[in-house]
Amino acid sequence: MKDIIENDLRRVDLNLLLVFRALMRERSVTRAARRLFLGQPAVSGALKRLRAAFDDELFVRTPQGIAPTQRALEFSRHIEPLLQSLHQAMTQQPAFEPAGAQRVFRVGLSDSLEAVLMPEIMDRLARHAPDVKLVVRTADSTRAAAMLDDGSIELAVGVFPECVPWQRRRSLFQWRFVSVYNAHLIRARRKHLTLEDFLRHRHVLTSFSAGLHGYIDEQLELRGLRRRVVFSSPNFMTSPFMARRTPVIVTVPDFIAEVWRDTLGLSLSPLPFQVPCYEVSLMWAATSDRDAGLTWLASQFTEAFGARKPADLRGQRR
Repeated sequence: MKDIIENDLRRVDLNLLLVFRALMRERSVTRAARRLFLGQPAVSGALKRLRAAFDDELFVRTPQGIAPTQRALEFSRHIEPLLQSLHQAMTQQPAFEPAGAQRVFRVGLSDSLEAVLMPEIMDRLARHAPDVKLVVRTADSTRAAAMLDDGSIELAVGVFPECVPWQRRRSLFQWRFVSVYNAHLIRARRKHLTLEDFLRHRHVLTSFSAGLHGYIDEQLELRGLRRRVVFSSPNFMTSPFMARRTPVIVTVPDFIAEVWRDTLGLSLSPLPFQVPCYEVSLMWAATSDRDAGLTWLASQFTEAFGARKPADLRGQRR
């Protein structure tokens, strides 16, 4: 059956269907040619091919022009909705109705961003898209692009300094490094940690390479300075509980530090030396540009976190 359908359809291309439609509307080869911006010989040639494909005259000459045969009238009832449907499929983006959607999205991001972003996003889904589900996969700046390419994630959230042409990137918010500590165990000499305070105390490091040397240490070395790192772990979630119980300093992005402050009563301090701000972005495959569902999900991140600014810790101390 499939081969029979393909053999039949190969005899008619889309251009012939458009000629047929114009002839039905104009009932004149000349006017149909004008409507299609074609020459009259081209329309006459197309009509000849239509007649061969349908084994029917389709249109016969009359004093008033041309008139459709019964076969043409029957075919016309089918061809008009078919062309309209094809036009809509080609020009209209598929609709996505959050309230009734049933879909699973795969999102790639780090555990620190997951802890900060996902509670708000899941609350939004519960209110607006209750049957939409999210699957989170660990992804950082070194892996996200490849994960988008192989389809293991549809949306990535993180710090992406570069974006290849076949992917899209949209800025979400900026962040900076801050220090987190227990003010009952570490007494700052001023409102915030001074450089002397920072270097005098021990430090906990989050390191995905499981080392005792990280970006902050590199910045200190440029100034001829060193800190004492006594613990390293690839997991962000260990550090705040360690800081709560022991006199150590943890230096992390401000977005996760603010969660630790609000939930565990820890104190935040800006670094006592300058480091740049960083940008968290959304990234997705260019082939998904017209995916209405993914566009809606990305908009939820933008609405929830797009106005976020780097932490301003002036005057803050707990």
